[in-house]
Amino acid sequence: MVKKRNFKLTLAVLLLGGFLSLFNETILNVALPKLMTSFQVNAATVQWLSTGYILVVVVMVPLSAFLIRRFSTTQLFCGALTLFALGTFFAALSPNFVCLLSSRMLQATGTGLLVPIMMNTALKITPNEKKGFIMGVCTCVILFGPSLGPIISGELLQLASWRILFWLLLPIILITILGGILWTTSIKNIEAKAPIDVLSIILSSLGLVTIVYFLSIINSSGVQWEKYLLLAIVIISLLWFYQRQLKLDVPMLNVKLLSNKVFLLGAIILIMLQMIQFSMNILLPMIFENGLHLSPLATALRIFPATIICSLLTLVAGKVYDKFSGTLLIPSGLIIMVIGLAVMSRVTSLTSALIITLIDILIYFGISLSFAPNQSNMLVTLTAEEQTDAIAISNTFIQLGSALGTPLFVGILSGQEQKLIATGVSKITSLYSGFQLSVELATIILIIGVFIALYNENLLKKISP
Repeated sequence: MVKKRNFKLTLAVLLLGGFLSLFNETILNVALPKLMTSFQVNAATVQWLSTGYILVVVVMVPLSAFLIRRFSTTQLFCGALTLFALGTFFAALSPNFVCLLSSRMLQATGTGLLVPIMMNTALKITPNEKKGFIMGVCTCVILFGPSLGPIISGELLQLASWRILFWLLLPIILITILGGILWTTSIKNIEAKAPIDVLSIILSSLGLVTIVYFLSIINSSGVQWEKYLLLAIVIISLLWFYQRQLKLDVPMLNVKLLSNKVFLLGAIILIMLQMIQFSMNILLPMIFENGLHLSPLATALRIFPATIICSLLTLVAGKVYDKFSGTLLIPSGLIIMVIGLAVMSRVTSLTSALIITLIDILIYFGISLSFAPNQSNMLVTLTAEEQTDAIAISNTFIQLGSALGTPLFVGILSGQEQKLIATGVSKITSLYSGFQLSVELATIILIIGVFIALYNENLLKKISP
């Protein structure tokens, strides 16, 4: 256990590492047009700076449970940050697109581990009566980091080259490595070194990479048989991985946790929340930029208030959870989200940016009440040994929620938009119609989520003494 005087410093270092990894995930979003010009590549190519990054992160997150059991916190935390630092250094010096893409993927090899390390270690060193609050703090980082990336980078890109994004990030990473060396050395892992099962690593990597890639092209006009082949690879590899974990004495990932109803239903809610939270940050810019003709930076500033309010209220929700559990918090949060989404689905070209921002704040208020408490509920029936695998699984589901929500909601928006344009409807009207249809689907998904949450809380009441 970490000494009391070092607890805050240790937690601060872990949170900073997690924040940097998520901040880095979106730091290039507003730089993509400049990178297309700098490297003479098209939009489809430059998007791989995001897609390739996510592919690597998705592989590393489930692998984190195995690595946490095999290495000390200091080794793993500082090792992940070192890979992050190397990728950042090479990215800043990249002479061409291939080098930049390779550097981003090297970054992702480290950053994909930092959030699971942050959450697992923070929960390990925190007393039980404060774990709801700490989960709220971790969720605050998860929500705040990606939203701040485009705003900071948008400001910096008005002053200097895209390379400045990496040069300014590098010294902060190095300081965090030093903090990791100084303040994580007293944390001991629960389990002994785990054996390596290479086939499990291959199967999980193949299945998760393929499913993210499949979801990214599902709405494309490519050859259909290729999509069916990718889907077959996903199903076969993930089922094989699942069955193999059940047979291994020391599995890479304890998939038996999915037989725990409370954990499984919480995971389903988590996917729903992340699908909508992540997708709203893509759908709303389309309305702000293409519908209301705001600049990318102005758009980021319109979206940011919801995130900052949500991040702060998440801390409050964590405190409330520690005292009263999630009995009211999670269903209430989901209901508020349903109301916000239902109102958002009525947005038209006459709706002002301020009204849309206020509705977005309402939706994120619901997220703040439900996200962290739901994650705490997922862990409440598990042992300390099981929580390492549970955090890896939940973070994998968060990534899959992001990957699933984008093609689903953006695909519906785009499909409806193109359909109406083809019939002679104006671009603006078609855009808003597509947006309304996609948000209506999100509303239906969250209504289902409310019933799942109520059922899950009933299960917890029966389990609790």
